Amino acid sequence: MSNRKTTVEKIEEARAKITQYENHMKQLVQKQKAEERKARTKRLCSRAGLLESMLPDTIGLTDEQFKAFLEKTTVTEFGRRTLASIAKGSGATSPPKPPETVKRDNPTPATAKPAETVQESGTSGNSSKGNGTGQSG
Repeated sequence: MSNRKTTVEKIEEARAKITQYENHMKQLVQKQKAEERKARTKRLCSRAGLLESMLPDTIGLTDEQFKAFLEKTTVTEFGRRTLASIAKGSGATSPPKPPETVKRDNPTPATAKPAETVQESGTSGNSSKGNGTGQSG
């Protein structure tokens, strides 16, 4: 009978070790999550600070205005190509396409303004160099 008791004790010891390992694993997972949150917070603060230092006019914007600004300036075909280029490691100094091609592929409010200026300067009927929106000045 003492042999059976030893087996039961071994089972209990094994269960206790399993519980200890599970608790230890939970602690490690919590520590990992905390480290990831800390790194994310640091990254967000660093990037937001960099953005504000480069574009101080964005400081006074509401969240909705700031979101609209980001959408209109970064969520474009040019923005996606630039990000993909940088992410691949080709660097930020070489744009993926020449600016003329980008203007043709991605008419934005920023490119619409020069097209109106061209029309206002007396160049008429030159629709091939416009922004393709058919706006008249």
